[in-house]
Amino acid sequence: MNADPSAAATAAAPLRVILVDDENLIRSALATMLSLEDDLDVRGEAATVADGARLARAEQPDVAVLDLQLPDGDGLGLAARIAELSPATRTLILTSHARPGYLKRALAQGVLGFLPKTTSADQLARAVRSVAAGRRVIDPELAAETISSGDSPLTPREADVLEFAADGAAIEQIARRAHLAEGTVRNYLSSAQAKLQAANRHEAVAIARRQGWI
Repeated sequence: MNADPSAAATAAAPLRVILVDDENLIRSALATMLSLEDDLDVRGEAATVADGARLARAEQPDVAVLDLQLPDGDGLGLAARIAELSPATRTLILTSHARPGYLKRALAQGVLGFLPKTTSADQLARAVRSVAAGRRVIDPELAAETISSGDSPLTPREADVLEFAADGAAIEQIARRAHLAEGTVRNYLSSAQAKLQAANRHEAVAIARRQGWI
């Protein structure tokens, strides 16, 4: 019996993957886990939007696995840049900021995968294969939440700042967490409060959480 030519091709040419995440420990762990899969080849890692774009241009990967929050921008902006530099590359967002607003923006940009960082190694490997094949992979709980939440008036950055403010953190702490200037944080908080018609940021957080926007 002749060998399956498609299986032989897969074995001969593993999927090329790049990883972009500014948390070094998480990125290294992801690289190690994915490299254990015979059909996945991690071709490089980066920690910033700028380095991720350069890596994508150099490697022309099949799949780019991107964090949502990066020191010099966000993963969705990087996904758009990669689409220009490496049109055949498909993107998968892996984030701890899985919210309806981000998912809607990601889908509008043509991102195929959107998963939380709680995803297991096996699930991530399967998701990479599915995305490479052109199939959409979305966390089911987030998908359901997105359907029921309605459209958020908040921009992704406003939602981020509200989430970072949820534990009562001071402005300077929020600024460090969000990689933003303190003045920019104040502007985002003020804008979010106005959009949600909240008396203060604590009320804004409560409203946004109740609506599923953060």
